[in-house]
Amino acid sequence: MRRYDVAGVGIGPFNLSLAALADPLDQLEVVLFDARPEFRWHPGLLLDGATLQVPFLADLVTLVDPTNRHSFLNYLRERGRLLPFYFAERFHPPRAEYDDYGRWAASRLPSCRFGHEVTGLHWIEQEEAFELTVNGAEPVLAAAVVLGVGTQPSVPESLRPLVSAPDVLALHSADYLTRRAELIAAESVTVVGSGQSGAEVFLDLLRSRSTVDGLRWLARTPAFAPMEYSKLGLEQFTPDYTAYFHGLPETVRDRLLPAQWQLYQGIDAETMAEIHDELYRRSVGGGWPGAVLTPGVEVVSATVGDGIELGLRHVQQGTTATHRTSAVVAATGYAETPTGPLLQGLGEAVRRDARGRLVIGADYRVELDVPGPLFVQNAERHTHGPGAPDLGLGAWRAAAILNAVCGKPVYDLPERTAFTTFGLDQTEDQ
Repeated sequence: MRRYDVAGVGIGPFNLSLAALADPLDQLEVVLFDARPEFRWHPGLLLDGATLQVPFLADLVTLVDPTNRHSFLNYLRERGRLLPFYFAERFHPPRAEYDDYGRWAASRLPSCRFGHEVTGLHWIEQEEAFELTVNGAEPVLAAAVVLGVGTQPSVPESLRPLVSAPDVLALHSADYLTRRAELIAAESVTVVGSGQSGAEVFLDLLRSRSTVDGLRWLARTPAFAPMEYSKLGLEQFTPDYTAYFHGLPETVRDRLLPAQWQLYQGIDAETMAEIHDELYRRSVGGGWPGAVLTPGVEVVSATVGDGIELGLRHVQQGTTATHRTSAVVAATGYAETPTGPLLQGLGEAVRRDARGRLVIGADYRVELDVPGPLFVQNAERHTHGPGAPDLGLGAWRAAAILNAVCGKPVYDLPERTAFTTFGLDQTEDQ
């Protein structure tokens, strides 16, 4: 079997960052596998005008190594678009452009193998390496493995029968573009979900439908709230805060994370302004537009009869109601892809906490009862906090993993990254 220093499972933005930062390291042999035929980044939500919620500096490499040839600026240069980008003055590039950038980078990295799914992972003691079983390819050995299997659409239990029904116009927002024409033509549409995806879908329908009558937006959160985007607030997406969060007791982390929802589930202020502007435009001439926006509401049931019937409960009032609609878009976020099936071959060697989650060290290493290092990317929110899925921390985490694999700092990561000091130094005079 071919032996590698590092094998990656999944090629989303985070493992692609690992591949890009490993590319100039001659001492490492790296291979990454993904079942998909090519790199794609949320293709069902590449709406016209939708932008990243992070600056272009949060690319695959720049925040660790701005000289790396796989940077976003080098992508623009090679595409012949660097000067247009300069004049456009776009700090937050279009989402479709980031998707194209990812494919550009993946095409230049020989370590990326698309169309090959890793189906099994075992520790081979005599080889002192992991064996990866790969569909469509020979098994490989790797001294270290990095799981970057990403997330998958999450649908609340009350909506799952609806979304899974083949003849019902009900879908997760991840598939929005595939059925957009049907949703624009539908008599009535209900968008469920308070985050950025829900806001973008609602805004697109507001702009695209000939009438907004029958258009409704429901959210469980107490308000349609903006994402935290103040400069000091954003320091909760720094390695400093990640280290602080990891050092908290597990019970404290579990209690803290849901309270931080506005850090990663809020709505971009510009999108909120555009929704208000569109509703205001629709009110010109008198009268309120027919669209209905209601926060603080849970969907507790969904049935199909003469259309779709949603059972609603208002969280604060405690009241209930029934709502009929022709279509539903569940903009209800994403959940970490379960790693259980992939790790089954490691059996009891994988350490888990009281809730069955992976125990993950500060260096993103899964605690195992075998000596081989197994790392995760974007599967550690419960241990590392709200920054786990953030693109801005991707390059840092990939570099930290490469440093751990090499046993030395091949990338020089600064010791301090925030003006804020998180926690108290117990040695200081208080």
